[in-house]
Amino acid sequence: MTPPDPLRRAALPPRATFVSDAPVLSLDGLWRFRLAPGLGDLTDGFAEPRFDDSAWAQLPVPAHWQLHGYGTPAYTNVRFPFPVDPPHVPDENSTGEYRRQVELPPGWGGRRVLLRFDGVDSQFTVWVNGSEVGEASGSRLVHEFDVGGLLRAGSNTLAVRVQQWSAASYLEDQDMWWLSGIFRSVTLRLRPTGCLDDVEVHAGFDAATGHGTLRVDTLGDGRATVSVPELGLHEAATGVEHDVGPVAPWSAEVPRLYDAVVTAPGERASVRVGFRTVTTDGGVLRVNGRPVLFRGVNRHEWHPRTGRALDAATMLADVLAMKRHNIDAVRTSHYPPHPHFLDLCDAYGLWVILEADLETHGFEPVGWVGNPSDDPAWTGPMLDRIRRTVERDKNHASVVMWSLGNESGTGANLAAMAAWVHERDPHRPVHYEGDQDSPYVDVYSRMYPTHAEVDVIGRREEPATTDPVVDAHRRGLPFVLCEYAHAMGNGPGGLAEYQELFERHERICGGFVWEWIDHGIARPDGSYAYGGDFGEPVHDGNFVIDGLVFPDRTPSPGLVEYAAVVAPVRMTGEGDEIVIHNLYGIRGLDHLRFPWTVEVRGATVGSGELAVPAVPAGATARVPLPDPSAGPGETWLTVRAVLAADEPWADAGHEVAAGQVQLAAAARPPARASGPGALREGPFLRLGQGTFDPRTGVLRRLGGLVVDGPRLDVWRAPTDNDRAVHGPSVEREWRRIGVDRMTHRTVSVDPGPDGLTVHTRVAPAATDLGLGAVYRWSVDGDRLRLDVAVEPEGDWGDGTLPRLGLRLALPGDLDRVVWFGGGPGEAYRDSRRAARVGRFTRSVDELQTPYPYPQENGNRIDVRWVELAGPSGTLRVDGAPWFDLTARRWTPEQLDAARHPTDLVPGDRVVVTVDHAHQGLGTASCGPGTLPQHALAPAPAAFTVFLSSRE
Repeated sequence: MTPPDPLRRAALPPRATFVSDAPVLSLDGLWRFRLAPGLGDLTDGFAEPRFDDSAWAQLPVPAHWQLHGYGTPAYTNVRFPFPVDPPHVPDENSTGEYRRQVELPPGWGGRRVLLRFDGVDSQFTVWVNGSEVGEASGSRLVHEFDVGGLLRAGSNTLAVRVQQWSAASYLEDQDMWWLSGIFRSVTLRLRPTGCLDDVEVHAGFDAATGHGTLRVDTLGDGRATVSVPELGLHEAATGVEHDVGPVAPWSAEVPRLYDAVVTAPGERASVRVGFRTVTTDGGVLRVNGRPVLFRGVNRHEWHPRTGRALDAATMLADVLAMKRHNIDAVRTSHYPPHPHFLDLCDAYGLWVILEADLETHGFEPVGWVGNPSDDPAWTGPMLDRIRRTVERDKNHASVVMWSLGNESGTGANLAAMAAWVHERDPHRPVHYEGDQDSPYVDVYSRMYPTHAEVDVIGRREEPATTDPVVDAHRRGLPFVLCEYAHAMGNGPGGLAEYQELFERHERICGGFVWEWIDHGIARPDGSYAYGGDFGEPVHDGNFVIDGLVFPDRTPSPGLVEYAAVVAPVRMTGEGDEIVIHNLYGIRGLDHLRFPWTVEVRGATVGSGELAVPAVPAGATARVPLPDPSAGPGETWLTVRAVLAADEPWADAGHEVAAGQVQLAAAARPPARASGPGALREGPFLRLGQGTFDPRTGVLRRLGGLVVDGPRLDVWRAPTDNDRAVHGPSVEREWRRIGVDRMTHRTVSVDPGPDGLTVHTRVAPAATDLGLGAVYRWSVDGDRLRLDVAVEPEGDWGDGTLPRLGLRLALPGDLDRVVWFGGGPGEAYRDSRRAARVGRFTRSVDELQTPYPYPQENGNRIDVRWVELAGPSGTLRVDGAPWFDLTARRWTPEQLDAARHPTDLVPGDRVVVTVDHAHQGLGTASCGPGTLPQHALAPAPAAFTVFLSSRE
C-alpha cells in the first residue's frame, strides 16, 4: 500500500508569503472542539451546518490540544511512538474535530477566496458548509484551498478534522514533543481580480562593482510593476534583470534592506529586498565575496505553555537574545519556522539554513528498512515538502541555504529533492547531512565530529569515499557542523577548542550548537516536564531539555559561554600593548567603544576608554596599555567592546566582547612560620581557632562557627554530559568503580609540636581502589593552614575522577558569599571563556543554576579567596594555589538523586566544596566527551588552603 498522495484533493500549488493590501480575515480565536479517541469514535455529520455543537468545548486556534487537557504530550528522539508499519498508523489515533462559524465580510460573496492554514499537525481534512474541500499533510507547511465557490453571504460553517497520526508522521520524527492540532494561524484571503498570485524576487550583489541586480517575477496579472523608491527604480515586473547601480549589500552583520512595492491592478504587495550573492567556489562558503563563518544555533520553535504555537513577541525575543549573545546564524531544525520569524531574521540579521519538514529517524532502529527516502512511493510527498519550503520562503535575504531535511538516511528521493532545488533556485546551496558522501549537495555537513575530525576535514584530509568522483566532489565542498556542542544540561564544554579550528581552516564555515531552547513543559509547581513525565510508554527522558536557554528563555551559563567564545572582537595583551582582533566577516569596529577599568585585588583604581583606530573586518590593531596608578597586589585590566550607539537589537552600551590582561601578580605569601602544636582540651583537640575530633581528626569548630569537615571528596552529581545517553558514559564508569559511594577510614591522628597530622584512606566498597589522604594542620597567624596530599592506591586504569577536593558543611545562615577569582557566573575548566577575574558577591541561592534536570552546577573557577558570612559569623578560605568553589544547601548526593528542582529541599547547612581540580564537561550527551587536557585522572596531588573565622 502506498502513502496518500498529498496532491489528491489537495491544497493549491505553493507560493511565497508576502504582505499585501488584499483583504484578509483572521480565523484565529476560539473554535468548538471535540477529541475523538480513535477511528471508531468520529462524529457523524459534524461538518454539516445544522450540526449542533453547543455542547462541545472550546479550544483556541492556534494551539495544541494536548496542552489544553486533551490527551497528553509525548516525547521521543528517534523512536516512533507507534508501530513502524508504513504508511499505516494504529486505529487508536486521536482525532481533533474543529468547528466554527465564519461571517463573510460584505462584498466577498461570489469572489475568489483562499482558506489558508499556516500549520496543522499532522493530517487534516477541511469542509465548508458541509462540502469537503480537500485534505493535506506536512505539519509545518502552508496549505491553501480555493473555497470561494462554497462560501455564501452571511454565516458559514467551517469544519476541520485533524488526525494525530497519519502516513505523514513517518516523515516527521523530529526529536521533539509529539503535539497535535491547528497550531498556526488560519485565515481567509480575498483574491481580487487582477491580483498577484505569487511574487518572486531575485536580488544579487556584485562584490567587484558594488552594484546590485534585481529581477522580479510575478504570477497572476501580467501588468504588474515593481518600484524601489530608494533606488529610483520603477519598472514592469516582467522577469527582466535590472542593474540598479550601487547598493549596500545585505548580510547578517549589516542587514540592509530596501523596501520594494509590486503593484498589479488588483493588489499591491510590499517586499523587503536584500541584495546578496551566495557562492561555494573553491570549497569556501562566501556571501558577497566574503567568507562566512557561522556562529550558529539550531532552533526548534518552542514555548513552555503553548508548545510550537508561537506569538510574534516570543519570536522577537528569540532573535534579540541571539543577537545579544553574538549568534548570527540559525538552522531551522527541522522544518520551516513560522514565516514571521524569517521576517525578523531579514530585519535584524541572521544567516538562515532553512530546513524542509522532513525527518525519518525512526527507521534507524529497524535498520532503515522501509525508509521513505529510497522508496518511489514516497517521492511525491517528499518533493511536495521541499517545494512548499522553497516557494514559501524564496524571497528572504536571510535564507542562504536550503536543507533537504534531517536524519532521513540516504536514497533516491533525497537526490530528487536536491535536483529540484538546484533547478528551481540555483543561487542558493543545498544542504543535507545524512548522506555523508554528499554527492548531490553543495556543502559537506557533519554532526558532532570530534575536534580531531574537524581538524582533519579542515585540512581536506578526511577519509576518501568509495567513488573517486564523489570523493573529489566532497573534498571540494565547504564544511559545516550542522550540529555540534550538545547544550544539554551543564555545558557544553570544549567550545573554545572548536572555535579555534573554525578560525584556522578556511574550508570550515562554522557550526550550529544543538540547540536553542529547552523544550520543558511548564508544570504548576514551577518545574518543567520532560519525556516520561506524562506516563508515555516510549520516551527519551530529558533529552528534550538540551538548549542554550531555559524553557522560560533565561540564558543558561552555556549561552553566556558561547557568546564569549564566538564574540566577533577579541582583545589580548602582548607586551605593553593590547591587540584588538576584528573577527567580523564584513563589519569594521567603528560601531564600538572600548572602555577599560583597572582593578587591584578586585577594587577599581582606574578607568578610561581606549582610542582604537579603524579596524577593518579580519584585521587587528595595537593600542598601548593604559597606565593608571595602582597599589601593590594582583592587578587586572579589563577592556570591554560595547555598542557606541543604539542598534535595533540592543541599546548603546551593550557589551559585545571583553578581555582581560594581568598587569601585576599577587605578592607571594611569606614562608610559613612554625606555630603552636595541637593541645588536648577536654574531649577535643585544639589547634589555633580549630577544635578537632581526636578520633577522626575532623574539624568541628572554627572559632565560633560549627563546621563539619573539610574531608576529601571526589563525587559530583553527574551532568547530562557525564551520563552520555548516546555515547561512552563516564558516569557509568564512576559508579562501577564506586566514586559515588566513597567511605572514609581514619588511619591515624597525630598531634605534634607543629600542628596536627591526620592520615586517612578514602575508598568505595567492593574494590581495592582507594585514595590515601594526608591532612597536615598548622597555625599560620590567625588562620589555620591545611596541607593536603593525595595518593591513588590500586590500578585506576584510564578512569577519571569527577572532582578532587574538600567538602565541609557550615551553618545554614552563612548566606552571603564574597569571592575573588573567576566569575561572576558558573565556569569549568573547559567552559571558562566567559569568566573574568574580579571580586563578586552572591547569595548561596544565587550561586545555583536551576537546570530543569538537577545536576552538578554553580562552580566558580580560579578562586583566590572566599568569605561566607551570616549571623553565625564569617568563614574565610584562601587557596594556595587557586581553587574551584561551590556552595549549596544540599549535598552532591541529594543533587544526584533529584529529578526536578522541586525535589531539592534546602537543609539547615551550607555545603561547600573547595576543589583542587574538577573534571571538564565535554559534550558527550550527544558528541565527544571531555578533551584529554580537561579530564581529571587519578594522580598524586598536593594543595593548600587557609581557613579562618570571625564573629
